[in-house]
Amino acid sequence: QVQLVESGGALVQPGGSLRLSCAASGSIFSIYTMGWYRQAPGKQRELVGTVTSGGFANYSDSVRGRFTISRDSVKNTVALQMNSLKPEDTGVYCCNADVRTVSRTRELCWGQGTQVTVSS
Repeated sequence: QVQLVESGGALVQPGGSLRLSCAASGSIFSIYTMGWYRQAPGKQRELVGTVTSGGFANYSDSVRGRFTISRDSVKNTVALQMNSLKPEDTGVYCCNADVRTVSRTRELCWGQGTQVTVSS
């Protein structure tokens, strides 16, 4: 079994910065892509960005240039640095991981999410 736990969500003013972290643990053999998604109230979940096992990151148009994803493949963690935050960035942020387990099965695992609120 694989667990993902996010942390770092908070209330922040527009223009501020916030750093989210996600740690994966459990029956992990290796992790392929890790990603961040968010869901605003009344809206569908949307992709924020992903990072491959090789460290290549990709971002949605709405966050490119403001957000940065980084990954520590030894510690099985992924971080999301968010700068120049806007009220429309408000939502529950979840991480996911494409995992090869020690049993050699492949699973897409999700965390429970952390709340980010951008408001003055």
